[in-house]
Amino acid sequence: GLEPVGWKRVGLPEPAPPTRAPSSPSSMLVAMRRFAHGAPWHGRRGCAAAAAGAAPRAQAAAPDGTVRHDWTREEVSAVYKMPLLELVFRAASVHRMYFNPREVQQSTLLSIKTGGCPEDCGYCSQSQHHKTSVKPTRMESVESVLEKAREAKAAGSTRFCMGAAWRGAGNKKSFENVLTMVREISGMGMETCTTLGLIDSNQAKRLKEAGLTAYNHNLDTSPEHYSKIVTSRTYADRLETLANVREAGISVCCGGILGIAENEEDRIGLLTTLANLPEHPESVPINALVPIEGTPLGDRMIKDGKGVFWHDMVRAIATAKVVMPTSSVRLSAGRMEFSQEAQGLMFLAGANSIFTGDKLLTTANPEFSEDSKMFEVLGLKGKAPFTGNTAAFRPAWAPRAEEPWPEPPAAEAAP
Repeated sequence: GLEPVGWKRVGLPEPAPPTRAPSSPSSMLVAMRRFAHGAPWHGRRGCAAAAAGAAPRAQAAAPDGTVRHDWTREEVSAVYKMPLLELVFRAASVHRMYFNPREVQQSTLLSIKTGGCPEDCGYCSQSQHHKTSVKPTRMESVESVLEKAREAKAAGSTRFCMGAAWRGAGNKKSFENVLTMVREISGMGMETCTTLGLIDSNQAKRLKEAGLTAYNHNLDTSPEHYSKIVTSRTYADRLETLANVREAGISVCCGGILGIAENEEDRIGLLTTLANLPEHPESVPINALVPIEGTPLGDRMIKDGKGVFWHDMVRAIATAKVVMPTSSVRLSAGRMEFSQEAQGLMFLAGANSIFTGDKLLTTANPEFSEDSKMFEVLGLKGKAPFTGNTAAFRPAWAPRAEEPWPEPPAAEAAP
């Protein structure tokens, strides 16, 4: 079964029941400190060798941008709970060691198969377990998706992401269409990302052969809180897919969601888990739940009248940057809920990617023109594809971005 394998594949034993005691790390986190202290990923055998030979080492939290894989929950908690402006300053300083602080990647996310998902994620409007306004649709045609990718490129996007409301790719014939989409869009010179649910090692290899840049598969929250929001798959299932993606040579896009009835310790637990993977995800999306009526977590948020505060997003983004300094941190779902001033602080804290376009899967998103205005005000510019931490993932047939990437249509002058 996947459950025990998933944890082992990323070098972690299945966690013991949580103690929630902040004074001492859980058994899972103790195991993490034994693992992959900066060593490259070598798959299942490499993890087994590291488990047998690596010893724990004491190391203070690194304020200097050192890449680490042995963070304790206490250390991450200490970073997370710093005074907010001090935390932002530290994150901004670390961010500048690895990235151009003015560059922000513009990505477009398209739902290529909407609704009817058999999973029971409590936050998702596409689950068939919930009665929402989202109705199942057929798979988008290849040509329709390619046309939307061309439009996104013309508007300034350099990464095109495709999501399908599947539990996993399985034996679906439409998976072949996804491979065609990936191959054709990467041929346009754009980075490609898919989120298709669970995939096995063979499917991951085929996606790599098609030229896929990144695979998104979020952990969502801490291991302790996960079973309270999803019961149709386990944390280990997700780790298994991440291992398959990593071993295929595809970059990993993995983060979480704020606002899913988690507490502060769950946010710290998620960031600790991500920071102690043998290789940090190249991309870490931080989402704020957009409550959808008919979903259990959406209904709860609507009833309570409480959303995710801007400073919670800033704190999560900044902590992610400190503990995973070479990762791109993506300001993802829920961005419409935050002012441009708040978003500016998020960029300062290390967020360097956004989704553009007026729709994000099934929820609203700022339009291209609004983002162009914001970029002008903040002095930001788009990031060219296959540069920085995605340079190594450019397929051989994808053209290099030798010329400046097309700028989005000019925005009206800011007031």
